Amino acid sequence: MPTVAQSQSSTETDWVSRFADEVIAESERRAPGKPVVVASGLSPSGPIHLGNLREVMTPHLVADEIRRRGYTVRHLISWDDYDRYRKVPNGVPGIDESWAEHIGKPLTSVPAPAGSAYPNWAEHFKAAMTAALDELGVEYDPISQTEQYLAGTYREQILHAMRHRADIDAILDRYRTKKDPAAAGKGGRKPQQKKVDEAELEAEAGSGAAGEDDGSGGSAGYFPYKPYCGNCEKDLTTVTSYDDGTTELNYTCTACGFAETVRLSEFNRGKLVWKVDWPMRWAYEGVIFEPSGVDHSSPGSSFVVGGQIVREVFDGVQPIGPMYAFVGISGMAKMSSSKGGVPTPADALKIMEAPLLRWLYARRKPNQSFKIAFDQEIQRLYDEWDSLARKVADGTVLPADAAAYGRAVGTAAGALPSTPRPLPYRTLASVADITAGAEDQTLRILSELDPANPLTSLDEARPRLDRAESWITTQVPAEARTIVRDEPDKELLGSLDDEGRESLRLLLEGLDTHWSLDGLTTLVYGVPKVLAGLEPDAKPTPELKTAQRSFFALLYRLLVSRDTGPRLPTLLLAVGADRVRRLLGA
Repeated sequence: MPTVAQSQSSTETDWVSRFADEVIAESERRAPGKPVVVASGLSPSGPIHLGNLREVMTPHLVADEIRRRGYTVRHLISWDDYDRYRKVPNGVPGIDESWAEHIGKPLTSVPAPAGSAYPNWAEHFKAAMTAALDELGVEYDPISQTEQYLAGTYREQILHAMRHRADIDAILDRYRTKKDPAAAGKGGRKPQQKKVDEAELEAEAGSGAAGEDDGSGGSAGYFPYKPYCGNCEKDLTTVTSYDDGTTELNYTCTACGFAETVRLSEFNRGKLVWKVDWPMRWAYEGVIFEPSGVDHSSPGSSFVVGGQIVREVFDGVQPIGPMYAFVGISGMAKMSSSKGGVPTPADALKIMEAPLLRWLYARRKPNQSFKIAFDQEIQRLYDEWDSLARKVADGTVLPADAAAYGRAVGTAAGALPSTPRPLPYRTLASVADITAGAEDQTLRILSELDPANPLTSLDEARPRLDRAESWITTQVPAEARTIVRDEPDKELLGSLDDEGRESLRLLLEGLDTHWSLDGLTTLVYGVPKVLAGLEPDAKPTPELKTAQRSFFALLYRLLVSRDTGPRLPTLLLAVGADRVRRLLGA
């Protein structure tokens, strides 16, 4: 495995090393001698998708590089499980419209989807992401915001924010428009029309904002704290009075009409609104590095406002960190957590190995968008990955590419599990397609790929083989699957001209002496050359390429009744020599 140190002379192209340099320097300036703190935030409001994974992988890669240099690092992942349940997501099995009655409750107070093994909504969606992070080798310290708030961990910060509510209101006011003079004159909260639009709020919600407003207000003024109702558990509450000296707080619930008086110095069933909560945590946890989505770059967004609140209210410093771009899926638009059915890291890890998924996030700078392939493009992606591995092995790889590869295949803790015999993904997928997963047939075919070094057990090809089989069965439409003919196409065989019959004779004649992946590749490409009076290794001409395409189409029609299919050498191996001879009219 290449060491990341090999790439550190090329920090201009190696974005991870560059950020690691900056984070180490910033940490030594702010908190010398203490562990370096990086952070991510995830809201388990629904399936946590591959766009959200960038929120974790960006600081993970930087933290891992810092660990490799011998520093102590804490990567905090805050589970925003005390956020309000905003809406019933689309495409989630086990729920129906009845879950709408829970809107406004903390995510940990919402029932899990029907049939779930987990105690609540948040734990149900955290579980899949936690398993994926483990498989990806992400080392982190989890923080449940439900546990933090209910334990009173932030009590002093909450009381501080309440004492400075006018200062917070003034900061937020810089981003409000269309102020209500009457409300302002009464000391009331200004209307919440902002310079950001609803599209931004949807995007921001995917990274922890949870679509909240920026405070609780009424005739008593602005408050940066939202109690959850003591009767219905919802946050549809309005603070009607608050006394800084006694911390006595009165609120009413607009959902059920419940009213209550509590002492905030003892009360834990509520939370700071998001635009105050996030900067409070930066100061409380001493976060040095935390990325944020591009949606946070707009005026009035959580990151922009939070930078002023952490400095002016909590006497802290905003983390450094890049804005990261959207992650897409081949053939799909950018992902939004407000829509159901978007692929998750768990979905991706069913069809690709963990190092490949890590590589996709490591090789692109955070501000560069990229797509993750769930369609045929995954085969090209694996070809590119295998080519990179060969360059690493022979020493021809560029420094930045070596660094990305090194970060993909392992962490500071060691190498991730790998496939002992990483056969081409497209070959494995073709074999899985043709054999429908039959292990005896699969082993027969794979053992014939390289007769000089035959595969002796399918375990040598795993886990890549399992990922390719999963891709075939879950992502390839039934109409695109390969079904080998049971009987020869006598009509087509009978209609062939002399050249067609001769091409089949040459192929069949060479089967025994070319029965390997490389040998059959030479054979199928060589038959049209021999027919044209050329040597089998002659360079192709445009006319020759046309003849090859016609020959390939003939073979596909005779073998699978289509004009296209898996790569012919793989298909021939999968079908088997005896059956090939029978279907081609021998």
